[in-house]
Amino acid sequence: MTTPPPDIVTCDACPVLCRIRPDKTGACDRYGNIAGRLTRMDPLTVIARRPELVRAAGTEWAGNPFEPRDLFVSAIGAGTTYPDYKPAPFIVGSTIDGVDMVTIVSEGVFSYCGLKLKIDTDRHLGPAASIVRANGEAIGHVTTAEYGSQMLSLGGVHHLTGGSKKEGVATCDTMLALANGAPVELTIDNGATLIAQSNAPPIVDGARETRMRVGCGSATIGIFASQWLGHADEVIVVDDHITGVLTEHQAGRFLAMRPAGIRIRGRRSTPGRYFQVANPGLGWGGTDIQDPLSIIERIDPKTAWPGLRLLMVSTTGEHFAWFTLDAHLRPQPAAMPEAIAAAIARIAENCEPALCSVLFMAGAGGSLRAGVTENPVLLTRSIQRRLTKVTSGGAPAYIWPGGGITYMADVAAMPARSFGFVPTPALVAPIEFTLPRADYLALGGFAERIRPLEDILAETQARSVQLPPGVAFPVP
Repeated sequence: MTTPPPDIVTCDACPVLCRIRPDKTGACDRYGNIAGRLTRMDPLTVIARRPELVRAAGTEWAGNPFEPRDLFVSAIGAGTTYPDYKPAPFIVGSTIDGVDMVTIVSEGVFSYCGLKLKIDTDRHLGPAASIVRANGEAIGHVTTAEYGSQMLSLGGVHHLTGGSKKEGVATCDTMLALANGAPVELTIDNGATLIAQSNAPPIVDGARETRMRVGCGSATIGIFASQWLGHADEVIVVDDHITGVLTEHQAGRFLAMRPAGIRIRGRRSTPGRYFQVANPGLGWGGTDIQDPLSIIERIDPKTAWPGLRLLMVSTTGEHFAWFTLDAHLRPQPAAMPEAIAAAIARIAENCEPALCSVLFMAGAGGSLRAGVTENPVLLTRSIQRRLTKVTSGGAPAYIWPGGGITYMADVAAMPARSFGFVPTPALVAPIEFTLPRADYLALGGFAERIRPLEDILAETQARSVQLPPGVAFPVP
């Protein structure tokens, strides 16, 4: 193996092994050559409980009073444990409410990772299992339609490393941007073009989504039936999943409403509930229809009557139309009564803001566990027994049941720009393990590497930030 010149340092923070010249950084920009030493370029990030403890990197902590429970050392800017034999970059000891605690922090290099996107929309994004692309490259797929949302799965080791280099780079770049809160454009085979951004409204084929539906067509009828009583003779709530017809619905029967005799297209499930009234699309209620009357199959002259008042509305109240039946029982547009306009506004009022949620999901193995203990399976078991708490950048992490350490974290709950990358390609994400000191030692932890919080703050160029509003502080 050739020895690099003395002014060049070799970075061993990932398998790429960049050779970095003085005052330059490696391919990921996370590590640089500063005065001949391999140096993490971003400051260590400490989570502060109170605003007055927020400080920029390099601010002196000496003489600034704080309680250990008010500061939490995150893994953002900490560095990695790669290669596996390294203990974690920081193993922090502190006493909280009389209990000796240890927090082990490390930035994990994750090839086995992905993003789960929840897109609040009724608009059709694409058929289930359709390929999701960025810059023309396959980076994920459509999964399920949930209650008012469409779910996408992006990334994973097969897209990062199992395809072409171009596919891997596109996957890594897109995930990094989304994880760090930036907008990205995604295209879905046989579907829509989507602009997604964490904690922001999705934009589907150029239309910004504003409302997440209050419920399916059937649920909307169940919620608002009593408010329509006496003001409309029939209400049809158009929905791609379950279209509801008020007078047939159990809610209408409970209110003793007169049958209206308006039969709609689609497959009848139970009274007043219809599947497949139209194809999925960007129109009314997530269907492809622009004219709501097109879903009416027939009007029974033995049941309907001239002057019958008909409201057709979508599950968000975004689309609505008011008709009365003429002498030939044909629906005619009519001036909408104030009571009906108020009922439509009530539907809109009950719709929550439409957002795109981005959850980072990864399997923590290899070097991460070896950086915590010499017997990694004990860490896994401790986490599974909930003796060890896992956080990501100080934000709560959900641990999946079953084997291994598979976790998810909402990127919107983490400090800004918590994620990095390495050009293998893979994402770099912060992860912290917190547990009582006695339990850590029982795991076979690196007792000699435990350092007091005060020493770490005195010796590093740490910065402190607060978590986003509403996110619980990582320690009680």
